Amino acid sequence: MQLNELTALAPVDGRYRSRTALLAPFLSEWGLIRHRVEVEVEYFLALTQIPLPPLADFPSELAEPLRDVYRKFSEADADRIKALERVTNHDVKAVEYFLKEEMNRIGLGEVSEFVHFGLTSQDVNNTAIPLSLMRATHDVLLPQLTELRATLLGQAREWKNIPMLARTHGQTASPVTVGKEWAVFVERLDIQLETFRSIDFTAKFGGATGQFNAHVAAYPEQDWSAFAHAFVEGTLGLKRSRITTQIEHYDQFAAWCDNLRRIHMVLMDMNRDVWTYISMDYFKQRIKEGEVGSSAMPHKVNPIDFENAEGNLGVANALLGHFSEKLPVSRLQRDLTDSTVLRNVGVPLGHSLIALQSMQKGLGKLLLNADQMAADLDANWAIVSEGVQTILRREGYPKPYEALKALTRNHGRINADSMRAFIDQLDVSDSVKAELRQLSPASYIGHASELVDLLKD
Repeated sequence: MQLNELTALAPVDGRYRSRTALLAPFLSEWGLIRHRVEVEVEYFLALTQIPLPPLADFPSELAEPLRDVYRKFSEADADRIKALERVTNHDVKAVEYFLKEEMNRIGLGEVSEFVHFGLTSQDVNNTAIPLSLMRATHDVLLPQLTELRATLLGQAREWKNIPMLARTHGQTASPVTVGKEWAVFVERLDIQLETFRSIDFTAKFGGATGQFNAHVAAYPEQDWSAFAHAFVEGTLGLKRSRITTQIEHYDQFAAWCDNLRRIHMVLMDMNRDVWTYISMDYFKQRIKEGEVGSSAMPHKVNPIDFENAEGNLGVANALLGHFSEKLPVSRLQRDLTDSTVLRNVGVPLGHSLIALQSMQKGLGKLLLNADQMAADLDANWAIVSEGVQTILRREGYPKPYEALKALTRNHGRINADSMRAFIDQLDVSDSVKAELRQLSPASYIGHASELVDLLKD
């Protein structure tokens, strides 16, 4: 039965396949195999540049045809490797045999034994996987995060002067602006993204247990550590871990997972806030013709995009947390648990991508309901008591906090008239009373608008 939406085991490759397809060239089984082929080809070509004596006469004009093996890598090529794997029962050895076949095809059969020369499979896996993850991060994930950040920044600026009742502990609190609350999440994202962009994608490359035993035995005069550094960092663009066991430490990979989890937590926090604002009628949602919110209640327009995003962020974080805790721990020089775990690296990124797209869709449907916000503010004049008592403190008025506490807690709901009456009976100058009368729930927003302006494009 062909894999499709109905037969896929996981929704990232079924129901949501169209939304995760951008990751497939990097993190699918095909993508992993293709990156293994690339590492093996570039390693072989790097050996020709030393050059090792048997490769001294390597025909340089065949370098690009050899690179075309991974540049033009097809599903048929991957199928051939999988067929070889069914015989060898070893995925990396199958790649080696495939490359030898290809080298025979293009006239390099005599030197094909220098494919995978001196390597262990983890020299290939621990370069291919971080290479594919680095590309998926730079080419797919970061652009999506950057686009979402731009949307949030645009809305923060658009709504920076729209006052809104705040709620701390679920209770009414000093007003904010919609834009300033959006700006909080933009700044939090900026801080986490700055760290995220700085994390190295590290790789192991040092032979069976990390110290080039086979390489040194064959060519003891060669500086293999310098060669590996030049290959991993210069050719592949990764950061080489110098002193390793058979496998990469995965400490930086764990840092990548933890940092992405924090980014997801920021977004999850925002999803829940926006969901709440919608439930308070602070936002309406654009309605798409033909869509149904509930199978039973025709009036419903549910905040499903934010709920979808929250759920997918949670799944992603659960997996990222396991990766972060499991991968840096391996028995002695290595065990195989990292291999099966790493095969799932595309899954949390798939859920992350779904969440980011859902957030974008949900944010694009928001319609600001300024009337409801204004009505809530006008119904809660008690929130300006903070400003009133603070001005009275400045003026040396006796026990101003207690006076406002008595007013706001003992006289039912405070409105504009009751607050004005309170101000009128105060024993302060007329100029101070005039200053106090200027305070209102809609105007008592401090530097909220200016804070939005601190954000950069």
